[in-house]
Amino acid sequence: MLWQGRSVRQPTGGRYRLTLVKRRSEIGSAPTDSHIGKERRMIIRTTGGDRKVRTMRGEFANVADPRSGTVRKVRIETVEANGANPNYVRRNLLTKGAVVRTELGKARILSRPGQEGVINAILIE
Repeated sequence: MLWQGRSVRQPTGGRYRLTLVKRRSEIGSAPTDSHIGKERRMIIRTTGGDRKVRTMRGEFANVADPRSGTVRKVRIETVEANGANPNYVRRNLLTKGAVVRTELGKARILSRPGQEGVINAILIE
């Protein structure tokens, strides 16, 4: 977990006089790291009582074909490239912008699986 409050130090190196202490609400959550595998989702309670669905593992993607204007649910085979981090390719992590190989060909992920709970992609070949 990572504390996401204001730093104790000023840009000059001096200390701020703290009026508040660290709060539980200022702690961030661990990264989701959505993998390829049998479907598994998790529901997280967010601030204000809202809910966020996280895809922990995903097997299928909704792939849009811009030429025909259709969308099909296809199986994800592997991650081909990921501009966010080259190590994500080896670990088969699904993030926004990742290029995955599917049954229809290569597709780029447009959604955020760890935030939205769904994997949407568009064909690039």
